[in-house]
Amino acid sequence: MKPSSWREAASLYLDRRVLAILFLGFSEGLPLALTGATLSVWLREGGVSKTAIGLFALVTMPYALKFAWAPLIDRLRLPVVTRLFGRRRGWALVTQVALAAALVGLGSTNPVEDLWWTAVLAVVVSFCSASQDIVIDAYRVEILEENEQAAGAAVLVLGYRFGLLAAGAGALYLAEFFGWHVAYYSMAALMGVGMITILLNREPKVAASADSAAREKRVADWLAARPHLSGWQADLLSWLYGAVVAPFAQFMTRRGWVVILLFIATYKLGDVLAGQMASPFYVDLGFEKSEIATVSKVFGLWATIIGGLVGGLLVGRVGVLRGLLVGGLMQMVSNLGFVFLAWAGHDVSALAVTVAVENVCGGIATAAFVAYLSGLCNVAYTATQYALLSSFYKLGGDLFGASSGWLADRMDWSSFFLLSMAGAIPALLLLTRLMGLERSGAALKPAE
Repeated sequence: MKPSSWREAASLYLDRRVLAILFLGFSEGLPLALTGATLSVWLREGGVSKTAIGLFALVTMPYALKFAWAPLIDRLRLPVVTRLFGRRRGWALVTQVALAAALVGLGSTNPVEDLWWTAVLAVVVSFCSASQDIVIDAYRVEILEENEQAAGAAVLVLGYRFGLLAAGAGALYLAEFFGWHVAYYSMAALMGVGMITILLNREPKVAASADSAAREKRVADWLAARPHLSGWQADLLSWLYGAVVAPFAQFMTRRGWVVILLFIATYKLGDVLAGQMASPFYVDLGFEKSEIATVSKVFGLWATIIGGLVGGLLVGRVGVLRGLLVGGLMQMVSNLGFVFLAWAGHDVSALAVTVAVENVCGGIATAAFVAYLSGLCNVAYTATQYALLSSFYKLGGDLFGASSGWLADRMDWSSFFLLSMAGAIPALLLLTRLMGLERSGAALKPAE
C-alpha cells in the first residue's frame, strides 16, 4: 500500500530496520570501488593502458554470476555459525570476514610489477563481495514490509554511496599520503561496520509461501512414488529442486518474464559505459587525486544522497515503473555533463557541476531500480531470485563496460560520452512494454 502523504513516506526512514539497511548498504558499497574506480586510478597512475583498464571491468564478473551459488547461500546451513546467528546473519558474517581478508590480499599486490596478480586478487574480492551481496539483499527484502521496500532501497543507495565514498575519497586520500597498501588495509578494517550491524540486529522470520509449499509437496509426492530413489538420493534431489529449480521456475510463471530480464540487463548500460571511464577521464584532464576525491567522491556523495532520498519518495508516491521511467530519462541526459567537462577541461567548478548532475540523476534511478528488483522476489526464494535479477543487471553492465576502454581509445572524450547516452535507449523501450503490462493488469503478477 502506498503512503497516504509525502510526510508518511518520509517517516519510514526513521524505522530501526530501515536504518540498519543504511549500514549494510555501506558494507555492500565499500568493495565495489576498490575493484573499480579507485583501482582504475591506481592502474592509470602506474601507466596501465586505457584498454587494459577497461578490460578490468571483467574482474567484477562474479557479481554477474552470483546466481550460480546463491542457492547454496539461500539454503545451506553452516556448522555452528547458523545455529549461533541464524541463516542470514551467519552467512553475512562469514562472507564479511572473507571479504576483509581478500582486501588485505589485493592491497598487498603491485599492479606495476605484476598486473596478473592484481587481477586475480580483484576477482577474489569481487567473489566475496558478491557473496555478501546475496545475503544482505535477501536480509533487506525479508526484514522489511512491502510498503517499506522503497525506503529500504533509498537508504541502501545512501549507505552504498557512503561505502563508495570511503573506498573512493577515503582510499584516494590515504593513498596520496600513505600509499596504496595502507589505503587497502584500512578499507579491509572498515568491513567491521557491516559485521557490527549484523550482530546488533535480529534474524528475519520468513514463513514459506503457499506457492513454494505446494511446489515442494509435489516433489515429495513424486519421490514417494519412486521407492528406488530413497535415502541420500531422495534428499539430494529434494534439496536441489527446492534450492535451485523452484526459484527459477517460480519466477518464470510471471507474464513478461523475458522482457523483465532484458530490461534489468539494459537499464544501466549507458550509466555503466560512462562510469567505467570516468576516473581515467578525470586523470587525463589533469585532475589530482585529492581533487577527484574531494569533488567526485565527497561532494558527489551529497548529490547522491539527495538523488537516492528523492528517488525513494518518488517511488513511494508514483509507483515503481513510473519512477524507473523518470530515473532512466534523467540518467541518460546526465551523461551530457561529461561532454560539458570535456569542453571545459581542468576546471574544478565544471567537475563539480558534472558530478552533481550525474549523481543526483543516478541516485534517483538506482533507488527506483532496487525497489523494482525487491518487488519481484518471492519471500521463499529471496536470496536466489534477487541474485538472479541483479546478476542480469551486472552481466549486461560488465559485457558493455568491458568495451568502454576500447571505445575511448578510438574516439575523443566528447564523442565517447555522447555515444554512452545511446546505451539507455533499449531499456526505455522495454520499460514502455512493462508499463503496458501494468495497465493490462499483468505486470509483476504470476501467470494464472
